[in-house]
Amino acid sequence: MDALKIIEQSSMKAEAPAIEIGDLVKVSVRIKEGDKSRIQMFEGTVIAKKHGGINETFTVRRVAHGCGVERVFPLHSPSVEKVEVVRNGKVRRAKLYYLRDRVGKAAKVKSKV
Repeated sequence: MDALKIIEQSSMKAEAPAIEIGDLVKVSVRIKEGDKSRIQMFEGTVIAKKHGGINETFTVRRVAHGCGVERVFPLHSPSVEKVEVVRNGKVRRAKLYYLRDRVGKAAKVKSKV
């Protein structure tokens, strides 16, 4: 069991980004296409954080062309280059799944002052 913990600690990122539920974030993801790779940005609201430690993931939601798009990112994955917090959100829930049913201004999260 100790060997697994040592491997876990070595593969975790040293500086994990401090993201909270409701934050508007920009996630830079490395996309591999054939033998080339590029960085793609995904900007949206963090609606969920799950698990912990090496398995920690966060779900980001945005509305693109009137259609809701959600992506789940592993926090400690090498394909996630960086996570940049654009704006902090003011929420009172641990999961913001109710935003899936809302459209327009009702789907917005208030920002902290």
